[in-house]
Amino acid sequence: MSDPETTARTRKSKVIYASFGPNERAMVDKVHLLWLRRLFIRLLGIKLQLQFTGWLQYLMPVPITLGLFLLVGLIYLVGLTGLANVLIWLPLILTAIILFDIVTCRFCIRLPEPLPKARSREDIFALIRDRRSCRAYQTRPLIPIHEQALKARIAIHLQQPRLGNAPIRLEWVKAPITVWPVVNARYFLVAIAPAEYNRTAILDIGRTLQKIVLDATRMGLGTCWIGPGADHRSVKTHLRERFDKKKDSIICLCAVGYESWYAPLFIRFFNTQFHKRLPLSDLFFVDNAMKEALKIDKSPWEAFNRCFESCRWAPSSYNGQTTRCIAHKKDSQVRLDFYATTSSRYYAAVATGIWCANWEMGCEALGIQGEFLKLPPQERKNLPDDVLPPHYDISWLSAPLI
Repeated sequence: MSDPETTARTRKSKVIYASFGPNERAMVDKVHLLWLRRLFIRLLGIKLQLQFTGWLQYLMPVPITLGLFLLVGLIYLVGLTGLANVLIWLPLILTAIILFDIVTCRFCIRLPEPLPKARSREDIFALIRDRRSCRAYQTRPLIPIHEQALKARIAIHLQQPRLGNAPIRLEWVKAPITVWPVVNARYFLVAIAPAEYNRTAILDIGRTLQKIVLDATRMGLGTCWIGPGADHRSVKTHLRERFDKKKDSIICLCAVGYESWYAPLFIRFFNTQFHKRLPLSDLFFVDNAMKEALKIDKSPWEAFNRCFESCRWAPSSYNGQTTRCIAHKKDSQVRLDFYATTSSRYYAAVATGIWCANWEMGCEALGIQGEFLKLPPQERKNLPDDVLPPHYDISWLSAPLI
């Protein structure tokens, strides 16, 4: 390969890389071999182009289906006719499912579905534990009582005290914004922070929006956090004059609506893979090196057991669980320091904000008082020569425990 060809390919890869979001860039940055990095960038670029056409959700099983047809053909050619006649049903069934998904989900030719039931009797811990990301929605609009109640809760949460002073907004958009892999969503909350990077503002977005998500869950509505899966061009088109590129930054979206039984095969598989969680011993620690797990069954930590679980089940981008906590006890008070484990400037901060919301609501339910505060490094060290984790976000300090 000539040098001009290499230069041209490198230049094209840089152009594609520049269009990526922070999550895609983080994945690419882990690949150090130049040729493999270029290939990975090209494949991701193709994936991004397809995902915002609205067809990728339905095309994902197609390569597997074609591969099975090819395999059955080879088996038939080598003379194993009986085996081929049995195996042919696998790709045929997959083909039928793909076509059914396209008809019912892409073109929305389907039977009507009932409204989901409200979950008003469940406590906050059950809501947090049982809530699932909804990636397939009914085509019916929100009934007025649900839309009005949700907007009222949004207004209430936006008026509550925040962790920082930077303004944040949640814009209500009633339009089919282009997102991936969610299908048929027609209502969105768009989280907006100042254009100038402010990590505490992003924490506030995660904390505020999570409370609204759980309010929606209590009403029986489905919700889905959307970060890198949102086409920002589509978002800005629908926001119109409500977005100023000089002053505003879109942090994430949240789809809202009624969950549908009709979901593409890929989304059903996607949902099963993204609800697993790490054990508490991998999330809560007592040392700054994060090697010694917190003994949550010992005093005084057993009083917070359900709060620990609520943080464990907090959603995060691609279910990455990027937040960790270091717990401290001094006299009659406890303190928890929340850290991000990655260098992500946006999605890890949103995830920490969600943890803050779950922790705060859990403590309120248990009648435990406390407050969030930002601590300087010297106050977070147990010993003068302690080495602190690099991505500190916020601390929670309890009131004196009785």
